[in-house]
Amino acid sequence: MNIPEHIFKAYDIRGVYPKDISEDSAVAITKAIYKLYQDNLQTEDLVIVVGQDMRLSSPQIFKAVSETLVNLGAQVLDIGLVSTPTLYFATDKLKADGGIMISASHNPGHFNGLKMVQRSDNGLMKIGANTGMDKIKKWSIEGIDLPEKPGGTITKKEGVVKDEVENALRIAGNPKIKQFKVAADTANAMGSVYIQELFNQIPGELVKLNFDLDGTFPSHPADPLIKENMADLQRLVKSEKADLGIATDGDGDRIFFTDEKGEIIPASLIIALIAKEMLAKNPGETVVIDIRYILNSKKVIEQYGGKFEIVRVGHAYITEKLNEVKGVFAGESSGHTFFRDTGGCESGVTVIAIVLAAMSQLNQPISQIVGELKHSHESGEINFELTNAPEVLEIIKEKYSDSEISHLDGVTITYPDVRFNLRVSNTGIPLIRLNVEGVDQAKMEKTTKEVVNLINQHIKTDTTVSSGH
Repeated sequence: MNIPEHIFKAYDIRGVYPKDISEDSAVAITKAIYKLYQDNLQTEDLVIVVGQDMRLSSPQIFKAVSETLVNLGAQVLDIGLVSTPTLYFATDKLKADGGIMISASHNPGHFNGLKMVQRSDNGLMKIGANTGMDKIKKWSIEGIDLPEKPGGTITKKEGVVKDEVENALRIAGNPKIKQFKVAADTANAMGSVYIQELFNQIPGELVKLNFDLDGTFPSHPADPLIKENMADLQRLVKSEKADLGIATDGDGDRIFFTDEKGEIIPASLIIALIAKEMLAKNPGETVVIDIRYILNSKKVIEQYGGKFEIVRVGHAYITEKLNEVKGVFAGESSGHTFFRDTGGCESGVTVIAIVLAAMSQLNQPISQIVGELKHSHESGEINFELTNAPEVLEIIKEKYSDSEISHLDGVTITYPDVRFNLRVSNTGIPLIRLNVEGVDQAKMEKTTKEVVNLINQHIKTDTTVSSGH
């Protein structure tokens, strides 16, 4: 069996079905995952939660994964059609040894894949580039011979999403949420499941767009980081005079918002809002933020007496750091949001609950709430195709040698009033990604133009491609 190396990414496994990933390859990959869990946990008998998204190939992959686990002697907990955050929540709540989510996130419908998480003494640990993906890759491709064992079972677990929403409301302080009109576009993907359950438990009117689960993504790609995919929601918010707009990605682990005017709210402002609300309930605690945009969050965290940690981009790295420092919350500029009380993993439904709670308590429109937290201006992510990333990064360092320079993730250049991060993509595609922020919009725009021009002068391909993560 020929399993291509490129499907093993920094944070998950993803490829085209059935060319790159199939039922047969899923069996080999599952054995490798199981061996990693056994080695890490030093035990033979494991309890594994398995969930799946709405892709047309997910039932076949689920069957291959779950039957393989049962044959190896595992106790499989089938939580059905769920978001990735629900899989994380269930792994933590049910005290399972690990979890496997069958999904290809925001990739098109002909893709599929696996995301893996393992319980540890320090919260949940996502399996990624620095936590065992290399071993899974090696064992999957080379093949390993694990003995089949009797006693494996598969049990359906109902009500996990309901429990997840109740937990989200508890994290938000069991708030009294007012009767808002909320528009949501879930791109026919898994975010619709937890959003619908949330509105089963709180007051308000939910205006639904693209809520029917459909693995062909008939409406638009399930990636709200791309502005074009937010356009339908923006129009709906304005036409319905909604108080808030919500958009989620393919597996529901990223979430974006629009204000009541239909304007997209930068993720950094949502992070700042959540940090403010969490620090009000947990004074002096630590908030983790990724290196791309820090000025809005840093100002708010300091203002409300919290501490902050800056981490490299990537949800597996952020979960690891959040659990390491025992932080209360973490936010990533690509729309991932993480909580200590969900094992250090994402919870989009908790973010919605906190945002609605803040709107209820302050009795202000969301545009005003986040507007008062805005302390900087951002370029948005600009991506460049190239084959000589190390050379370009060195040129940038030389040009801005009088700045404060960090190598935490690529190169970060910091001046008192403007900063930018330039890093190589983690997706395996030959891209570098630029993010610029500044206290003054004109300075931010000037710096952005200057850096873009400098990069384009030195790369072999100067085509700017669509943003992503």
